[in-house]
Amino acid sequence: MKILTRILKIILFLAYAGTVIWLCFGTFETSADIPREIMGIPIDKCIHFAMFLPFPILSFLSYNGFSRKFGKALAVIALAFLAGAILAAGTELGQGLTSYRSADSHDFLADLIGLGVGALCLIITKSVRKQE
Repeated sequence: MKILTRILKIILFLAYAGTVIWLCFGTFETSADIPREIMGIPIDKCIHFAMFLPFPILSFLSYNGFSRKFGKALAVIALAFLAGAILAAGTELGQGLTSYRSADSHDFLADLIGLGVGALCLIITKSVRKQE
């Protein structure tokens, strides 16, 4: 049963990563009345934040779940953050090469903030579970 759970976690992570790439490179036409800002923050930055927030969590869970060793878990979380940052940088650079998208350093910053919040949630969860 453990192997099936791990396979499902990996599939979930890959589906998520594929969705992020599709959202970053897809062309979308909308006539919906979408607000331009949420609490003064441009909506596209909120979307970038939300897209990358789950990355460290899903990659961490697909790699090793919750290791009993706190140091190992922190190393995996750091690597998950780094992998997410590489994906975020790659998508922004790739968007700059298209004719229908543009690279934006503020989008990359929103991606990094989402990654950081996701990683911080993991660290807090791991710290709390360590004390149990």
